[in-house]
Amino acid sequence: MIFDRGLRKKGKIGPAPRTLTLESADGWDLDNVSMSTDRALKVSTVYRCVDLLSTSMAMLPVYLMRETDKRRMSDHHLSPLLWGRANEAMTTVDYTALLKRNVLLRGNAYAYIQRDSKTGWPVELIPLEPDLTSIYFDSAGRQWYIYTNPRTGETTRLYPEDVLHYKGPSADGISGVSVLTSASMTIKTALAAQQHQTDLYTNGGQPSGVLTVDTDLSGTTEETDAEGNVLTVTLKDVIRREWERAHGPGRAFRVAVLDHGLKYQPIGLSNSDAQFVESEDVRVADLCRFFGTPTHLVFAGKQSYQSNEQNSLEFVRYTLQGDVTRWEQEDSHKLLLPSERAEGLRVKREMKVFLRGDTAAQGAWYKAMREAGVYSVNDIRALEDLPEVEGGDTRYSSLNFVPLELFRDLSILRAGAGDGQPAADEVDDDPEHSD
Repeated sequence: MIFDRGLRKKGKIGPAPRTLTLESADGWDLDNVSMSTDRALKVSTVYRCVDLLSTSMAMLPVYLMRETDKRRMSDHHLSPLLWGRANEAMTTVDYTALLKRNVLLRGNAYAYIQRDSKTGWPVELIPLEPDLTSIYFDSAGRQWYIYTNPRTGETTRLYPEDVLHYKGPSADGISGVSVLTSASMTIKTALAAQQHQTDLYTNGGQPSGVLTVDTDLSGTTEETDAEGNVLTVTLKDVIRREWERAHGPGRAFRVAVLDHGLKYQPIGLSNSDAQFVESEDVRVADLCRFFGTPTHLVFAGKQSYQSNEQNSLEFVRYTLQGDVTRWEQEDSHKLLLPSERAEGLRVKREMKVFLRGDTAAQGAWYKAMREAGVYSVNDIRALEDLPEVEGGDTRYSSLNFVPLELFRDLSILRAGAGDGQPAADEVDDDPEHSD
């Protein structure tokens, strides 16, 4: 497997030393973590938020730029990894979406950098299971990453410069905390409400009731089970079981036939009790706050084009932008060689894909940028994924605006050109040539 090949030649150590992470004070229970993640994703809002954020991060175009002159490096050796395939099993989109998903659900995402033995250039990026990766500081204070092979149980010590580490909100700057940890109470409430709603409709929308009888039911009776064992059960259990067998889940609205003075008294569902359905909007908004997503992006809340457009811009600025900045800094520090960083090279992500408006707004923006001399025709065509055209690199600017100190001279020139008078620079001030 690709996940073993990259670590095969690394030195292996014994049991992993005690690691310095927020979750490992008393050890990490993998079964409970996996179960809580799976259960949380059964809440539609959590699933949508995770899918939205991971997909949004994955769809951002990645490029290399030299900070000194702002030029993009399209022929860099990292090109196959950044916009091709991260490894032999994953495209860059799948790889990025997986790591972002790990950040949201686990708090941390790790990827091992497989390098060329001669050049040191990265050739593959291999995701590591977050629950099997931990951070360790040795006696000299040097940081290491410890990876445990899930099949053999062997641990491997990895150099920090060979591990990409993306983290969520952190209390110590070393290890991140997942959204599920912070929003656990809200998610549990959503799961409880979801289960309550399931139970209600499973019983045909009818709440439980009370069976009453005038006689004493405190006695017991004997029954024989399927294996021939004799069991002692109470009369109340017998009546409850027979009632649920005839009128339980899947058999709603059947006519009840009662005898021996047995009476059924339903417990009604009041309007205030039924308001748990309305509280769904509150839970959705609460979960969206934890993930930093607008409610309209999870298909909830009031739908208004203007407000949704503004909320989408704020989602890009105040949620995605912070994540993108953290990822750019981590990628630039560990994927680029020190000599490349010294030259000003940086790994960047194009955020403009989320800032494009409708056709009219986009056209007005391009026109304003071209008239101001910011964009050329080919610059605009590149943003629209169109090929260059001949002569499209020429930039234009308007002559309607000039510096204030040149305004008088330009006014004289224009005035002279308009009434047939010579331009200011053509006026001869030599008194010998004056009439």
